[in-house]
Amino acid sequence: MTIRDATTDDIDAIQRVAHSSWEADYPDILSRESIQEGVDDWYTEALIRDSIIWSQALMLVAERDDSIVGFAHATFEPDEHTGTILRVYVDPDHRGEGIGSDLLTETRDRLFEQGVEQVSAMVLAANDIGNEFYQAFGFEQTATEQVTIGDERYEECTYVLERKSENQ
Repeated sequence: MTIRDATTDDIDAIQRVAHSSWEADYPDILSRESIQEGVDDWYTEALIRDSIIWSQALMLVAERDDSIVGFAHATFEPDEHTGTILRVYVDPDHRGEGIGSDLLTETRDRLFEQGVEQVSAMVLAANDIGNEFYQAFGFEQTATEQVTIGDERYEECTYVLERKSENQ
């Protein structure tokens, strides 16, 4: 498996992974309408393209056998030394193989290389697997708030990971 920077040629595959992930992960959390509206709103071709080319964003893909099997999306503010992991998704047919862990590790490391000192991530409160995933990497929950997906509101947890100094 290879983790690399996404290109605009990967947009369709990223949309496919996002859609299959939402369908697999959220049927007991989000309504069917919210799933469709969320995917339609957050994974448009234009938004993905902008994230691939924007200098303050990372869009990484995990590729296996010439197929995209996962992706991670993050943004960062160099002046504020902060970064946000927006998404880490792995195709449901390829879960349990360490792909999500590899994507998160690579994303975190690249954010730190950009001078980020604090990385945040958001996960729906009802997404137990997602919450456990970030906790396993040392992220600490710092807040919960309401987020709107489609026409419905859901509780979302914010996690933060501080970069450890060389002396720690």
